[in-house]
Amino acid sequence: MPGSEGLHVVIGSSSGLGAALIRALLKRVARVRGVNRDGQADVPLGVELVAADASDPDEAKRVCEGAAVVYHCANALYTDWPRLFPPLTDSIIEAAAAAGAKLVFADNLYMYGPVSEAMHEELPEAGTGSKGKVRAQMARDVLLAHRSGKVRAAIARASDFFGPGVKNSALGDRVFGAALKGTPIDLLGDIDTPHTYTFIDDFARVLIALGERDDVFGEIWHAPNAPAISTRQFVQKVLEVTKTEPKVRVAPKFVVSLMALFNPMMREINEVRYQFEAPFVVDHSKYERKFGSQVTPLNDAIEQTVAWFRTQSS
Repeated sequence: MPGSEGLHVVIGSSSGLGAALIRALLKRVARVRGVNRDGQADVPLGVELVAADASDPDEAKRVCEGAAVVYHCANALYTDWPRLFPPLTDSIIEAAAAAGAKLVFADNLYMYGPVSEAMHEELPEAGTGSKGKVRAQMARDVLLAHRSGKVRAAIARASDFFGPGVKNSALGDRVFGAALKGTPIDLLGDIDTPHTYTFIDDFARVLIALGERDDVFGEIWHAPNAPAISTRQFVQKVLEVTKTEPKVRVAPKFVVSLMALFNPMMREINEVRYQFEAPFVVDHSKYERKFGSQVTPLNDAIEQTVAWFRTQSS
């Protein structure tokens, strides 16, 4: 199996994506190392779990030593991205390069900014907020490291996550968790406009697919997704599975803007509110041409997610 030999290192193994990636990797490779700050996580048998601060170049190099592929799934405190995220990514680039490993960077869509068309990989970096600029900077750093010959690197981009293990997202606890509890579901923006949502297990398979190839590096790849539907339709599908009828509330714009004046997290959310106020649709045709269609049907993905959330409340 191409790319399956050697050590595969998942930096950010405690995140929903890191956990999904580890689950998927164990079906394909023999050696998987998960890396997080405290070395504590509920990981499957056979996974080596290592504690490290990946923003420290020496620690990052230590945990990546001997790796064949390094997956950058690490995140930074949402309210402090400009200060924390670029150094973290630079450290991981250097660590992968020192190990002679391939680097696969799990990215999002913030760098495109407000769009008037389906998002594709050739769109300009038009993000005006701090998070969009940070994402654009990190992507440039990764691609520059590849072009300079320092490391073989590829970037995979996904939209808003949902799936087993995903709690801190637009669809995590605030939709799936609330639906199961029967508590109000709080949403932002125009919930009747089309929005692409990414099933976490599909994204994990994309990261692995890129790590297994040698003809994908130096490029950006959009993860495949089920067809975009409105957030209202998505939530209705969730409620059909949970068989609950919680109240669905949409925060008015002025309320979000007012809260952003006093609440740091709401200030960050307000910055990317545009993503939920107009169609936010991902074009993944480039990936599909290369790898074929590998998308979990939306109803199946929702059922799997609800099943996981049920285990958290039992």
